[in-house]
Amino acid sequence: MSDAAPATARSPFDALAAAVPMLRVAEREARLWRRFWRSSALTLVLMPLMFLGAIGLGLGGLVDENTGSVGGVDYLAFVAPGILAASAMQGAAGQSLWPVMGGMKWIRTFHGAAATPLRPGDVFGGWVLWIGAREAMNATIFIVVATLLGAVLSPWAVLAVPAAALTGLAFAAPLSAFSAVQDSDLGFPVIMRVGIVPLFLFSGTFFPVDQLPAWLEPVAWVSPLWHGVELCRGATTGTLALASVGHVAYLGACIAVGSWFGVRNFASRLAP
Repeated sequence: MSDAAPATARSPFDALAAAVPMLRVAEREARLWRRFWRSSALTLVLMPLMFLGAIGLGLGGLVDENTGSVGGVDYLAFVAPGILAASAMQGAAGQSLWPVMGGMKWIRTFHGAAATPLRPGDVFGGWVLWIGAREAMNATIFIVVATLLGAVLSPWAVLAVPAAALTGLAFAAPLSAFSAVQDSDLGFPVIMRVGIVPLFLFSGTFFPVDQLPAWLEPVAWVSPLWHGVELCRGATTGTLALASVGHVAYLGACIAVGSWFGVRNFASRLAP
């Protein structure tokens, strides 16, 4: 009789993680999130829903009385996908600034991960992948509640979940790349106040961008958030068109460029 211990069965995830090492980083973040999900649910899920109720139902009633419709739909249906995309942007931006500096400089968890067989690019990829997964979870809850409130007009709204995740990734990749090489967080509040907040207000979230001054409208088109809002709105209202391919391509280009810089910057900071 053999005394050899039986081999430990490997789960399908283990096999996949062996082929795609960045999944191990995402798994670590998911395990950590399971301990503190209540605090994140308050800021990343409950607050956008409260905002939807206040703006879409409260202010929306006044808008509908005076204008009849915005973009061909009632204001609740118009603003809901905008808040969804904007929330994905804000959540991804927040996770791509101070937490990245924490992993690089304050707590140095990224250095610990890079000391394993994981490469710096795996650390970056896993971190950004987790941000995208979390935004997809938040978006799913948002869509369910928005549907119950009557803000969703089409079954194509399921596509708003990956659209919101893409929007978050379009900010997470370049901002994580930027944060990785910073020695101080002094510039982070400036990014949030001068960059993220204006985008939140002037990228089609609350009103069509064609109502902006003529010189400012092209600036809104450059914003990844505008492309994300258009995708989410097309999905929830059932008006997706060929232009949606362009929106996906633009967001994909932002992710690709940000990822290129992210892998390079993580490698420079995590090199032994």
